[in-house]
Amino acid sequence: MLSWSPLALHFNLQLKISALLLGISSALKLTVPSHTLHGTEGQPLNLPVDYNFNITVSDIQIIWLFEKPPTIHIFLLSAVNQSVVPDLEYMHRFTLSPPSASLLIKHLNRSDEGTYIVKINVHGNRTISASGRIRVTVDVPVTKPLIYTEPPFGVVEKRGNITLKCAVEKGTRIVYQWMKNGNPIEASANYSFSVNKDTLSIAPVVKEAIGNYSCLAANPVSAMESDTIMPTIYYGPYGLTINTDKGQKVGRVFTLDKGEAVRLYCSADSNPPNIYSWIRKANNSTHPIKYGRSLEVASEKVTQKTEEYTCSAYNNMTENQAETHIIVIIIPKGLEHFIQKGKYLSPLAVITGISLFLIVSICLLILWKRFQPHKVIQQKLQIRPEADYRKAQTISGHENALDDFGIYEFVAFPDPAGISLVSSRSVSGSDVIQGQDRPGTIYEVVRHIPEQHQEHQE
Repeated sequence: MLSWSPLALHFNLQLKISALLLGISSALKLTVPSHTLHGTEGQPLNLPVDYNFNITVSDIQIIWLFEKPPTIHIFLLSAVNQSVVPDLEYMHRFTLSPPSASLLIKHLNRSDEGTYIVKINVHGNRTISASGRIRVTVDVPVTKPLIYTEPPFGVVEKRGNITLKCAVEKGTRIVYQWMKNGNPIEASANYSFSVNKDTLSIAPVVKEAIGNYSCLAANPVSAMESDTIMPTIYYGPYGLTINTDKGQKVGRVFTLDKGEAVRLYCSADSNPPNIYSWIRKANNSTHPIKYGRSLEVASEKVTQKTEEYTCSAYNNMTENQAETHIIVIIIPKGLEHFIQKGKYLSPLAVITGISLFLIVSICLLILWKRFQPHKVIQQKLQIRPEADYRKAQTISGHENALDDFGIYEFVAFPDPAGISLVSSRSVSGSDVIQGQDRPGTIYEVVRHIPEQHQEHQE
């Protein structure tokens, strides 16, 4: 009697299985899923199989095998026509309903993961076979992930780093995806990930990193997203500006009607909120006014027509400070009605007009101080022609210039037409000379001779 060694029996079994898997004929077509089937632990899974043939058959045989790594094949069940013969070890876990060749796994375990082999034999005039392989995975659904932040408190931009850790209690083959404001995050200069992407690092932290972060944990059978978290990032102040509740503001110049009051608001983008302070600049000196975001300016309290107010914003976490200023110009009452009616006059034109008016006024004042009226008259007397000088001698009655030495008082009459007489009085008792009517201005001249000159004549 021929005896077989265990190794020979195993080799013989492998040959028989290989023989079952060979010989696919065009007369029998077998269709199985080309992709991997993903099953959930504890849930049923159907392995769909479709077949058809174009010959007359008398018997149909269906065989299912399970292949475990590396090359172990386990018999599950078989069926000939309507009769099913299961393996007793697995009879309560697998179901087959001929003539359908699909296999139902009633309750998936992690040990059920592997490759399933189906072979169909049809017998008529001859026996033809076809086989297929189906890959099955078994996964545990993921639970809702939680995000842990390091450090748990806030960090200052450009000085600190933030690490976000995504933790899942249960789940197999988890793939992690980080989201910011609902959009996937890609690796960049500020974002980096761990090998399996369960950890996100933000280094260095910048203001643009502010947002709602979430972690999506997924595997082939499930996906769960964490609650959003917003890391605390301290930054600023940025974009410091001064706004007003009314009035005209062009750039950093604000016009205020006389008799009115306005409230100035200082604002900047910052976290935490800034500490604001106000400073008034006047007469080349600064005067601290108050702390707070707003400042009320009343035109009656403005000591000058133009004053400059500076707002300072300080962030006590970043230790950064920013300043901006605004110039307040008080519009006189006379221009107030004109500005209200001038619909086509822009605030900039009004400010320009006021500035030009002030410049012209200052120039006229300087010219008046430099060229006073008595100096102009004296210069004109010095450049009078000789004919006028002779004429003046005739009127005064003296040929010697010393006789006319003295202090003269000029009295101007506004209406030249109403005056026709020029009178001249002399301290020495000279006769009064009647002058002709002149169309110009008439002066009354009073000459005072110094005492030294009178003694010289005696």
